[in-house]
Amino acid sequence: MKYLFNKLYSFFNTIKGKIAFYPTLLAVGGLILSLISLSLENTGISEWLTSIYDGFIIDSSDTARTILSYLTGGLISLMVFSFSMVMVLLNQASSNYSPRVLPGLISNKNHQYVLGIYLGTIIYNVFITIAIKASENNEMRIPSFSIFITVLLTVLCLGAFIYFIHSISQSIQVNNILTNEYKKAKTRLKDIIEIQKNEKELDFPDTGNWSSYQSKKTGYFQNVSIDNLKEICKENDIQISILPIKGSFIAENSTIIKVSKSIDEELVLKILSNFNFAEGEFVEDNYLLGFKHIAEIGIRAISPAVNDPSTTINTIDYLTDLLALRLLKKEDEVVSLEDHQPCIWLSTIYFEELLYQIILPYRTYCKNDFSCVQKLLLMFSFLLQQKTVSQKYHESIKKEANNLYEDVKHSLKNERDLERLEAMYQQIA
Repeated sequence: MKYLFNKLYSFFNTIKGKIAFYPTLLAVGGLILSLISLSLENTGISEWLTSIYDGFIIDSSDTARTILSYLTGGLISLMVFSFSMVMVLLNQASSNYSPRVLPGLISNKNHQYVLGIYLGTIIYNVFITIAIKASENNEMRIPSFSIFITVLLTVLCLGAFIYFIHSISQSIQVNNILTNEYKKAKTRLKDIIEIQKNEKELDFPDTGNWSSYQSKKTGYFQNVSIDNLKEICKENDIQISILPIKGSFIAENSTIIKVSKSIDEELVLKILSNFNFAEGEFVEDNYLLGFKHIAEIGIRAISPAVNDPSTTINTIDYLTDLLALRLLKKEDEVVSLEDHQPCIWLSTIYFEELLYQIILPYRTYCKNDFSCVQKLLLMFSFLLQQKTVSQKYHESIKKEANNLYEDVKHSLKNERDLERLEAMYQQIA
């Protein structure tokens, strides 16, 4: 049962990021609403509506069909235009910022809701149009109440279109893209830190002689069900070491776990069923992707093709706050059972490696732009003043500051810039 649940969860986690997910649900909702509306017609709801205000009544079937056809055609044009705007948004974001931000923009629920409202209303209109037909005594059955609902849904669509124009104009702005990536990464990182606070610091056994098992799938390691793995560890008296880092690409037949003792193939499959693979990358599941996306936007902005150092400086500001929060996270992630016995070890990227991978492209592409260099040095200075769970983190910061200093001092030619560089670096060293 749990295996089936994990499969369903993995499937849902994959499709919910697709641009057609919520529009499909709302389209089904439009179909259901049309069936409910037509069922209410048999209860005499149109006559009740007439008693309130007879202006809602349409006596001519041709008029009713014309109105429905007109509204449906207009909504189809509106939906096509809105969908085209989404494609323009994605193309522009990919060209100007980074292709890595596309999954976040595609999975924007607000845009999906708008497209879904259009699609649901169109399907509703089609079924109401079909329902206009002659009765047994050759009198036309005109569902006045359903047509009135059509008018209300069309007004809703127009309001959704206005909201869509506003939302899409905001979404394409680089500041909003950076803010969204920053918030998602910060939320995820805070959750991990909070979990670590509740876990006692435990030493995990040496895994050198443990049995290794390979992945049966290919894809990005997105998430894993820790609660289910804890139960498996408890039931089978085993300990598990998860080797890949979340967000890393896993090839089929590559080693993915180590187990404290040899286990049969059935148990291996049971363990691996708790691993969630995906074709895309989502910051909500892995805060490291937030660092990566923000850094990529900053590097793209400093390139000669874009030439926007102000955006690069903004990315450094966001990375500064995220790194300050990362100083509070422990390196190792060990999950324990109720009796505080360690059962699962999660591989994580160490702070030194994380900082190196973030600063490396900035050192490479920003060393000739002293405004960005100053911002990086201010970031190092700020981080050294923050609280940390390990003094090694501050040593890593000083090491990267030295790497930046060595690269930049050979690139700058202006004496004034060199003097400022030396003064700022001495405050860090």
